[in-house]
Amino acid sequence: MNLKDCHNFDDYRKLAKKKLPSPIFHYIDGGADDEVTLKRNTESFNSCDLVPNVLSDVSSVDLSTTVLGQKIDFPLFLSATAMHRLYHHHGERATAMAAEKMGTMFGTSTMATTSLEDIGKLTNGPKLFQIYIHKDRGLTDNLIERCKHAGFNSVCLTVDTVVAGNRERDHRTGFSTPPRLTLSSLLSFALHPRWSLNYLFGGKFRLENIIHMTDKGSSIDKSVIDYINEQFDPSMNWKDAEYCVKKWGGPFALKGVMSVDDAKKAIDIGCSAIMISNHGGRQLDGSRAPFDQLSEIVDAVGDKIEVILDGGIRRGTHVLKALALGAKACSFGKGYLFALGAAGQKGVESILQKMKAEINRDMILMGCKSVKELNRSKIVFRKNYK
Repeated sequence: MNLKDCHNFDDYRKLAKKKLPSPIFHYIDGGADDEVTLKRNTESFNSCDLVPNVLSDVSSVDLSTTVLGQKIDFPLFLSATAMHRLYHHHGERATAMAAEKMGTMFGTSTMATTSLEDIGKLTNGPKLFQIYIHKDRGLTDNLIERCKHAGFNSVCLTVDTVVAGNRERDHRTGFSTPPRLTLSSLLSFALHPRWSLNYLFGGKFRLENIIHMTDKGSSIDKSVIDYINEQFDPSMNWKDAEYCVKKWGGPFALKGVMSVDDAKKAIDIGCSAIMISNHGGRQLDGSRAPFDQLSEIVDAVGDKIEVILDGGIRRGTHVLKALALGAKACSFGKGYLFALGAAGQKGVESILQKMKAEINRDMILMGCKSVKELNRSKIVFRKNYK
């Protein structure tokens, strides 16, 4: 199986599974506890159906939208995810360049393996930087200031990770950062020599955004879960979030909002957008799927703040359904990480091309010339759906 054989999410996943050592693949693929929420994130889109209109002039379709002050060519962007060098030796450089080439936004994480300054120099495309509130507040301040100088357009604060979820797959596979050989993982690394050689000789693994602030970001000889539990501040509250909004002073999103009450509070503290997200099913297992919460949140605050749907996106029709319910745009993580692991920058470009083509084709089949035409009249929920 090669990149040319990849036609959908599952194909990129299969190719990534072939190319990556088992602990690395399952770190992307897994969720928390019994992974009920992980599965539900995608299954939730099956609770409703699209309602097309025919005999519409769809000879020209405009997929573009503006989110967080940035125009993107189609309403799907790359959510900020950590440690891209685990999946391909070109790391965040590959994903950032792919996003710019495809005309969409690239999200980069505090826990990236390429510095935000390098990303700022590398791409002029729309960029979102994702922060966490660390116990060392000086580190958070430093990251925001650096974003301003590096030319980032927007910032998001992830608020659902004050403690790491119980990701049992990682316990079973022996996942750690940096990857280290154990009895359980040795065979998998040996069976993937290309990945192993690229990892060993491609430069030292480091969390480049925080290496100068704490030694725990440079020589993490432990699980990323331990890092989260030691460094992220469980005492953070709405005042801390408001402080970050004001310090940034530009388009700002709160990521991890799942309730109407929290969505309203995000408006009160000055956020530009909220990202409805459960961290890809990797935190609180048994929590609601983002799509299941979308209607209620849009009805409550959709006219006052941008609503972005993050979680479970695998098809163009998923994006259309979210937009029909009032989302401004969608973001995804697992899909492009599988593509990155499968084939680097070319893989990410490939899955973005596939998703854009799906969205375009589905818009034509819906009889919609613009994403602005997607509304509640285009979607119906099925009764007694299970």
